[in-house]
Amino acid sequence: MKIDIIVVYVGRYERGHEKNFVPPITGIHLAAITPDHHDVRVIHQQVQSPDFNTDADLVALSFFSGFAPEAYRLALEFRKRGKTVIAGGPHVTFSPKEASRIFDSVVLGEAESVWPSLLSDAEQGTLRPKYTGQALPLDGLPTPRYDLLPQSFFVPRVIQATRGCPFTCSFCTVPTLNPGFRMRPVDSVLKDIDYNKFRYWWQRKVVWFWDDNLTANRRWIRELLAKMVPKKKWWLTQASMDIAEDPALLDLMQKSGCIGIFFGIESFGDESLHFAGKPQNRVNEYRRKISELHKRGMCVMAGFISGLDGDTPQSIHAMAKQLDDIGVDVPFLSILTPFRGTPDYKRYQDEGRLLPDRGWEFYNGYNVTFKPRQMSPSELLKAHRNLWQEAFSLRRSFRRIVKGVFRLRWGALMMSIAMNGFYSLKALRKNQPVNFENRTTYHEISSLIRSEMHPNQKEKRIAVSLGSGCDV
Repeated sequence: MKIDIIVVYVGRYERGHEKNFVPPITGIHLAAITPDHHDVRVIHQQVQSPDFNTDADLVALSFFSGFAPEAYRLALEFRKRGKTVIAGGPHVTFSPKEASRIFDSVVLGEAESVWPSLLSDAEQGTLRPKYTGQALPLDGLPTPRYDLLPQSFFVPRVIQATRGCPFTCSFCTVPTLNPGFRMRPVDSVLKDIDYNKFRYWWQRKVVWFWDDNLTANRRWIRELLAKMVPKKKWWLTQASMDIAEDPALLDLMQKSGCIGIFFGIESFGDESLHFAGKPQNRVNEYRRKISELHKRGMCVMAGFISGLDGDTPQSIHAMAKQLDDIGVDVPFLSILTPFRGTPDYKRYQDEGRLLPDRGWEFYNGYNVTFKPRQMSPSELLKAHRNLWQEAFSLRRSFRRIVKGVFRLRWGALMMSIAMNGFYSLKALRKNQPVNFENRTTYHEISSLIRSEMHPNQKEKRIAVSLGSGCDV
């Protein structure tokens, strides 16, 4: 059977930018656990356009909420051509009834436990409408199919060494989507690290751990990093700020080649951190903890969220200076998005604060989908865009790079230069995140999907409205 796995994507900036970066691991992982007798292809819409006239027998789509309308558009186009189309991913897991109106079958949760049986059923013409995966131990997972990636990705070696996170942030789906905290055997992770059939030296050098909290289990991470030392790789990942209290671990991270750590700092306001469910973050400790990583030459990337209940337009704008003051090398700036499956979604739904006119395309981390507590939705959007423009101004980006010359090791400095240069160029060109209020591409399909219409009537109307396709 021929299978096309499509990782759905919609550009989130006005004039694009997402080419040549880092692929998500989903597609190449699914391809790796696909039985050998199938012919599988992986298409990343981020860099490739799906072929509606494909000869595939089965088309599988994986997507987040912000990409759901595009996924539905693709599915309808494929089904018009007689293709069997299935779907999985976070949005499908938390919106199964909605997705079932569009797809022949949906996969809820983690796919490993059901993927082989789903393919067998599809081969025999007995595909079930729904498959529910179980969270299994991560033993025996194969190396991702890096050979199926196009050469256009800047860093193609993404590895998932763990799943889950011990924390329960109010805006995060991970505790529900990937319950518990599970580690792959260290030797299996090392096998992925040893894969070196990439074109460019930096692709062979860099290891990007696609994990939510790689360092959560201290005994396991120490074993992994000790065995990474002789491999002389550069690696980066996401972790919690408590690693700054473990000097021995930081030393081992440095020795094993760590060039960058992403922290979810989120806010400088204690009230906002409370609403975010992040009591482990202490504002008065940010600078000290970041300096512990700088002492070892590591680049600190940090996520900040605008729109938490303690935020005001003034506090959001102040973040541009604050993130520089505490020493962040590369900031990532998003708007609070209450995804389905999170405590935030339920709370805002119960409080009547979700905006009813906002389709799933707004749920991408850069648009407003709810009523903020201390400002209007338009004020929040404006405050975020002003923060984004200021934080990535040429002046601030250049200052972060110069500081990095004195505190970052070579690989970390290269990453700081690349990322700050990348975003400052966008800010200079005023290539900001897309404001979907100004675009109508997905408005009709989103309103139809989220209304209370009868499922059969809804699917028919969607098919008619999108019969000629939409602009992407």
